[in-house]
Amino acid sequence: MNRRLTALIVGISNYPNGAKLNNPSNDAADITSALKTLGFSIIEKIDCTSEELERAVDSFKDNLNSNDVGLFYFAGHGMQIKGVNYLNCIDTSFVDEISAKHSSFVLNQIIDVMDSCSNKTNLIVLDACRNNPFVRAWNRGPEQHGLASVYTPRGTLIAFATSPGEVAADGTGRNGSYTEALLRHINTHDIPVEDLFKRVRNTLGMSTSGKQTSWEHTSLSGDFYFNMSVGRSISTYTPEAISDSQYVLKPIGPVKEAIRALKSNNWYSQNPGLTSLTDADINACDESGLFVLGRNIYQAACGGANAAVAYIRDYHNGSADYDVNKAKAILDGLIFEIFFNSKGEIRKDFKISMFNDVFELNKSLSFSESFDFISEVLLNYQNRFYVIPGKKRPVNIDVSAVQNSAGEYVIDKVLFEGFDIRRPIDVGPVGSLPAYPIKFDRLISVISNEMVIPISQLSVSSNFDQAAAKILFPSGYTLRK
Repeated sequence: MNRRLTALIVGISNYPNGAKLNNPSNDAADITSALKTLGFSIIEKIDCTSEELERAVDSFKDNLNSNDVGLFYFAGHGMQIKGVNYLNCIDTSFVDEISAKHSSFVLNQIIDVMDSCSNKTNLIVLDACRNNPFVRAWNRGPEQHGLASVYTPRGTLIAFATSPGEVAADGTGRNGSYTEALLRHINTHDIPVEDLFKRVRNTLGMSTSGKQTSWEHTSLSGDFYFNMSVGRSISTYTPEAISDSQYVLKPIGPVKEAIRALKSNNWYSQNPGLTSLTDADINACDESGLFVLGRNIYQAACGGANAAVAYIRDYHNGSADYDVNKAKAILDGLIFEIFFNSKGEIRKDFKISMFNDVFELNKSLSFSESFDFISEVLLNYQNRFYVIPGKKRPVNIDVSAVQNSAGEYVIDKVLFEGFDIRRPIDVGPVGSLPAYPIKFDRLISVISNEMVIPISQLSVSSNFDQAAAKILFPSGYTLRK
């Protein structure tokens, strides 16, 4: 279920002596942003020398051996010399072919490095066939333009911005035409990578009026999806339960009647709908139905339905007579609802009002499988978290404050692993809004909710008296990742 993904992203724009390109550094930055959202760990190099690129490849090799999927992306000038492909860096000399060859990075080197590592899938994306005025001046035949075809090892896909022997103009907007097309499709849910690049080719052909045709060599032996929906990665519950807006409430039965009541957003329906369920009703229901029940109980609890709030807070005792797999299914649903919406997509803003109540259950070994379940699912979104929820990792936060003339302590740093994690939010200039007073126990709750770390796993240290001090928290900041 968990995918370990790593990428080396390179964009070279600042070429010397008239070979400068406008887009590649933007292309690399935007691909980096897209891949981080998709769960890749990234090494990014902008306007690097060939030596710097080689050192980055050496670091990338270490990452490949500890990940499942590796991706190398290059935007900039590239060329072939006697059938060998070279990627040009900012120190490439374009005086003649010999100088260029000995001051560039050989494409086969990254192919060989990726092939030698233990990861199963490698993707190489080359937006590297831009028009180069110096190469054009070498009086080469048309067969020497662009990049040459390459050997593609097993488990590898190599994608080119143009067909072999063709070149592409640098784009007129923020991105090159090829990368612009790739960015348009890379977030599409549940599309195999080969089909994704077909869509890129069609979009590219349309945007360039047929003047540029992308090309791929592939020897992948399995499917890879850039954006794999959580429904595809979870086999325990049906797709309709994962995207519970699609869950069918017929034929009617006790659990489905309760789900219908919980969906009403009316306390007078929600409370009796839930309390009417018996242990026998639960044990007779299929696990996907109970997963949806758990999701809707959490939803109702966040809306203030007393029966749902009480159900969660007493789940340890209340589920004692449930079959163990039935109890797990409901708890899986409760936890899942915190992080995923009714379409099965990760939430932009997590639903955290009952977060700590649910995660109190992680203290019990009998519920550990449910928290293992959610931590495995959320590993695909680890860029959204400081610590993956479900893991029982203790976390220490250091809060620093300075004392003002009134003797109040104004928080100026919230440190996680030595770094201040306060981030300005878009509400006007930081400091334009007044700081607000906050009790220390409330501060802990804010840290827990915004960092999505259960209070039971948090310890908070400070450089001031937590009990006696009047504490002010500056407005205009968030701790969310």
